[in-house]
Amino acid sequence: MRHIMAKSLAPTDSVRDYLAAQEKKSLLRFLTCGSVDDGKSTLIGRLLSDTKQIFEDQLAALERDSRKHGTTGDDIDFALLVDGLEAEREQGITIDVAYRFFATPKRKFIVADTPGHEQYTRNMATGASTADLAIVLIDARQGVLRQTRRHSIIASLLGIRHIVLAVNKIDLVDFDRAVFDRIVEDYAQFSRDLGFQTIVPIPMSARYGDNVSGRSDNMQWYSGPTLIEHLETVSVEEAAVEQPFRFPVQYVNRPNLDFRGFAGTIASGAIAQGDEVVVAKSGKSSHVKRIVAHGGDLKQAVAGQAITLVLDDEVEVSRGNMLVSPAARPQVADQFAANIVWFDEHALLPGRSYILRTETDQTSATVTDLKYRINVNDFAHEAAKSLEMNEVGICNISTRAPIAFDPFAENRTTGAFILIDRISNATVGAGMIVHSLRRAENIHWQSLDVGKRVRADMKNQRPAVFWFTGLSGSGKSTIANLFEKKLFATGRHTYILDGDNVRHGLNRDLGFTDADRVENIRRVAEVAKLMADAGLIVIVSFISPFSAERRMARELMADGEFIEVFVDTPFEECARRDPKGLYARALNGEIKNFTGVDSPYEAPEKPEIHLKTLGKSAEEMVDALEHWLNERDIAEDQYDNGGGI
Repeated sequence: MRHIMAKSLAPTDSVRDYLAAQEKKSLLRFLTCGSVDDGKSTLIGRLLSDTKQIFEDQLAALERDSRKHGTTGDDIDFALLVDGLEAEREQGITIDVAYRFFATPKRKFIVADTPGHEQYTRNMATGASTADLAIVLIDARQGVLRQTRRHSIIASLLGIRHIVLAVNKIDLVDFDRAVFDRIVEDYAQFSRDLGFQTIVPIPMSARYGDNVSGRSDNMQWYSGPTLIEHLETVSVEEAAVEQPFRFPVQYVNRPNLDFRGFAGTIASGAIAQGDEVVVAKSGKSSHVKRIVAHGGDLKQAVAGQAITLVLDDEVEVSRGNMLVSPAARPQVADQFAANIVWFDEHALLPGRSYILRTETDQTSATVTDLKYRINVNDFAHEAAKSLEMNEVGICNISTRAPIAFDPFAENRTTGAFILIDRISNATVGAGMIVHSLRRAENIHWQSLDVGKRVRADMKNQRPAVFWFTGLSGSGKSTIANLFEKKLFATGRHTYILDGDNVRHGLNRDLGFTDADRVENIRRVAEVAKLMADAGLIVIVSFISPFSAERRMARELMADGEFIEVFVDTPFEECARRDPKGLYARALNGEIKNFTGVDSPYEAPEKPEIHLKTLGKSAEEMVDALEHWLNERDIAEDQYDNGGGI
């Protein structure tokens, strides 16, 4: 197969000389973004064609596909070069992120074609996360749209500082300069606070190639650069090597007793044999003994290189930690402020536990405070209790364990993270750390001499948390009350946290929205943890409708300490009982957000105890609880007996 680009090489040119020349060229990573149907894929296809990056057989296939899937009549539809998914071609849209490489005599490029539809905003954020420049396309007929603004805000948050404002399809408005000037002014007004260093507006027609690689004869009024000219000359700072040394450890390599190395990719800075490094989380220091790379040892290495570091000392370093410069250490904290781009159809809820994952680290995390939501139309800060899909906001985040990081504005690798749903394991949000919270620096854990074990031994019992969950009217409170009486009669030290009772005091400020329900359970779980730490047997009786919050409560407790009790009563039976008259009111529309009616209940999948109450009395349920306890020797009262109350 012969490549069109090969025509540019003289017969005497060697492959080695050509590759050496390519190595010396600088690399620009950029993405195309904007609203749907603005011509992003067409522009990339045009760039690939104009820079001779298309094989002859690809060109022939493109001509055939254009007749079958194209939207440009008899012309070649260049969008099909990057719209590779069948669904994309059938619908005429971009769904996935498509990466393409091309080169000109002056520079190499990697371009990400990102989707314009709102439901694929996460893919746009993926493309923007590694880009140095963004081409924001605008249909000249449509002007600046909501998705144009959203993508520009995300590009700003993700550290992109260079924008090409590509006013595309200018041919469809008769190459009108007034239309172009109006769009440029509108975008300038919107983006003035986004922190872009350069915004270069270019009127173009990606379909016909006007001002893409060649200057257009149809716009004599435009004197600026073509797109290719600007991409070849824009100055993008090569700052990664100049930043402080950051080496996130991905893997500890110990094939034998004589070798212990830390493998990863240098996120920023440079390192040389003999340099001092510090373990970010512990502060322990050592010196670099060897820099091992594919092909042999190196004297030094720089940002972007994958290496293995061998240190002089046996310091403790594991995956998720960082080796860093002793003169410029990252922050280590468990509370920080961050910008969040939310991807999931289920809203971000403060108080809900998620998995936070950085370059190499992972820990449980909770959004403790949603400070505000960013309005994508005017960049205004709006009060909000949750973030819906594709919304952007700034939050305070608390992690279970401290993480090492830099503010995203200083280091895009060590300042970024994603949030993962604990149930579905789906990526639900992307985050950019702004700064650590002062409270994290001022608050330290106070060591106490009297601990949980001593308190429990004094009571001759093991602490436990029995978490009763079920629909309203299922019988939770009745069963929990009888269960406590039986335990109390045997001399156990107990306490019941009942949903209604707690809402008279600790949680009286909370309503029944999803966000308030999450906070309701978070507070109760923390109280239950403190009571268990006091050596008590805690009985929690809450609807607790969401599995994510029940899992969060479980993970707060020690292993084996959380016992989920599913009081399983069918909805129809609960509605028939209706002890408080709530079902009748909810079904009549008088009460909103009522669990089981217009708010969901996520039943436990694998509870420790499953009580099916239909046709049985509360006393029988308590007998079943006692039987479960006796079967597992939970009634034993000493720690050494292995697992009981």
